[in-house]
Amino acid sequence: MIRKFVLKHERFFYRLLEILPGFFSWNVILFPYWGIFVIPNAVAYFILSYNIYWFYQSFQIAVTGIIAHFRVQASMNFDWLGDLKNFPDWEKVNHMVIIPTYKEPQYILERTIDSLLAQTLPKKQLSVVIAQEDRAPFEDKVTKMKNLQDKYGKQFGNFLVTLHKLAAGEVIGKASNERDAAICSKKELVDKKGMNIYYLTVTSCDADHVFHRNHFASLTFKFLDDPQRYLKFWQPAVLFYNNIWRVPALIRVPNILGSVFALSQLPRRDRLISTSNYSLSLKLLHEIDYWDADKIPEDWGIFFKAYYKKQGQVEVEPNYLPVYADAPESTSFRKTLKNMYDQRKRWAWGVSDDPWIIKNYFFTPGVPFLQKTLRVLYVIQSHFLWPVHWFAITIGLQLPALLNPRFARTALGHTVPRLSSIILTVALVFLLVMLVLDKIYRPKKPEGFPAWKVLLGPLEFVLMPVVGFFFSALPGIDAHTRLMLGKYIEYKVTEKV
Repeated sequence: MIRKFVLKHERFFYRLLEILPGFFSWNVILFPYWGIFVIPNAVAYFILSYNIYWFYQSFQIAVTGIIAHFRVQASMNFDWLGDLKNFPDWEKVNHMVIIPTYKEPQYILERTIDSLLAQTLPKKQLSVVIAQEDRAPFEDKVTKMKNLQDKYGKQFGNFLVTLHKLAAGEVIGKASNERDAAICSKKELVDKKGMNIYYLTVTSCDADHVFHRNHFASLTFKFLDDPQRYLKFWQPAVLFYNNIWRVPALIRVPNILGSVFALSQLPRRDRLISTSNYSLSLKLLHEIDYWDADKIPEDWGIFFKAYYKKQGQVEVEPNYLPVYADAPESTSFRKTLKNMYDQRKRWAWGVSDDPWIIKNYFFTPGVPFLQKTLRVLYVIQSHFLWPVHWFAITIGLQLPALLNPRFARTALGHTVPRLSSIILTVALVFLLVMLVLDKIYRPKKPEGFPAWKVLLGPLEFVLMPVVGFFFSALPGIDAHTRLMLGKYIEYKVTEKV
């Protein structure tokens, strides 16, 4: 009865679910400022609880980051190719690597392709697909693609260039481009050349990604070693370190924190979701009908599409190797900051996936209840709380207490800020762990980089409150508000220089 009613008014309920994240985040952010006059005790306990939650999250990131570090070090040094040769069919495995591109400089694409040339796995087992947008300038579509074809065309098993023309119902973005590239490449490699779809993986990456030399040997081993290989995604740690020494401190700090966070998520299989760079079998991708061309977010979207279509059997396995990416950068300081803001707003727009993820939670049969509940709760925690963290942690009870000095003079009003301060101070110990991990994985400083800047590097983290507001809270609430008002954003490629 309820199911029929909801399906009959599907668009109305979908809009309610689009309104929900913004409604939630705005109410939680504003709660301390009106609540301090009406229910001040509840505000105090809310802030204290949030600080304890933040302490737990920091502790968890530090612990799982250390675990991931040791596993990554072992994986980087392991002879994957030697072990891989124990499988009699290892040479049958082929990897399709899709590199979507729009206006990226040629040297950026060459850097990514060169990292594929450096793989320990034989290059004949790699098929490189340059997914070009038809809306790109003539120079990009023709001259640049010809240069790449001439330079790399004979160095891999296959080297393809696809040209994506935006069709009716599609939106500009990585998802629609990758969908077109994967379908075109399947026709070429499987349907025409007879490549075995049961031995073919697809890797989604960005134009600026640089792979570790063991990446595809490790992926091949994991693929062959897993009896459930057609129900798996494989996820490496994406570290934004390619240009980390070159970008301003305001950009460097959040990208370091984001990189260590990505590393720390690898051991958390209960919440690991495909992000930015990931692999899956072409068989699974084909069975779920590829990426949705009418959506901007594509990484979490493709996972949950597979998850629901396969009734909760799909999982993400960590591939304990780094993939290096560019932090946002442009031709001037102001443009670099804008580039960073636009990127984070696009990431925060992942919240637009939540309505259909929540809808499928209720209406997709056969998915184990506890498993899907934990998955959806993690999505809600990640997206709904995105803009809230900064306000609850940085401002906390300080500003609300200033608005209501009478409460500030009570025992609770005096005690909670002190307890919160102690909790957050202790949590800084976990920041030290993150700094050590950053020191290990950050590339060596380039020649000519001033030594005094290196020594002052740790002091850059005093900028955390500033970057937290401008590159987390603000783009987060921007995305939530736009979704709530139905003012959908357009995809903007992060500029590469």
